[in-house]
Amino acid sequence: MPEIEPVTAMGLLIIGSEVLDGRREDAHFGYTRRLLAAHQLQLKYALVLPDDAEVLETHIRWAMQRPEPFFCCGGIGSTPDDLTRDCAARAAGVRILPHPEGTRLLKEKWGTEATPARLRMVEFPEGAALVPNPVNQVPGFSIRNGYFLPGFPEMARGMMTWVLEQLPLPEGHRGAGAVRLLGAREADMVDLMDAFIAAHPDVSFSSLPCFVPGGTELELGVSGFMDAVLPAFADLCGMLDAEGFTYRVSRRPHRQDEANSSPITAP
Repeated sequence: MPEIEPVTAMGLLIIGSEVLDGRREDAHFGYTRRLLAAHQLQLKYALVLPDDAEVLETHIRWAMQRPEPFFCCGGIGSTPDDLTRDCAARAAGVRILPHPEGTRLLKEKWGTEATPARLRMVEFPEGAALVPNPVNQVPGFSIRNGYFLPGFPEMARGMMTWVLEQLPLPEGHRGAGAVRLLGAREADMVDLMDAFIAAHPDVSFSSLPCFVPGGTELELGVSGFMDAVLPAFADLCGMLDAEGFTYRVSRRPHRQDEANSSPITAP
């Protein structure tokens, strides 16, 4: 049997014109970021998309072509503006059909009140698998590398946890470290940064200018799994020392689950 590569990152699509025009505040982004960090996973990207079929199909197809799994929250209800199911089917190149097990679940739940409008909520892309909903038993679905969940945060959160329990997750712990250089400019650091990135491809590197009283500071940060972060951070400090840059350590490498150890709750 081939070895299954562990998942190290996930993406997030948030669907709803009401988020973009301010009728509703998003509650998915912050929670998802904290949940993934608690499972040693990186949030690779997050997009907020309108209820527009062309936009949704384009971006769902883009997410399906990427290597990491993704959550997609919203647009799987039964109203005319719930377009996600159909767009996911077109992005995957399959038909949309009533899901047999999903139909059975809803008929069992509602009996004679399982109207065509309600059963529309389990019309999924052909070949999709169900994602159970612990709140009201109306399932979401998964196809390709996408997990499609309701827009209601209280439903999506339990479903996200269930999804993560099914995925092969990495062993080890993620961590991060950072240094700050007083008065430094990114333009003066390009060669050093290029050399560092080439030497440490297994960590994520960031360069963030910061305005402070009396001038600027430049924060250089590394993140990733601790077995890669620790030597990379030491190497970064060594390279700065060798080039004569003055810096202070603003964050020593620590496990990200320790930094996010408070309960994962709604904001």
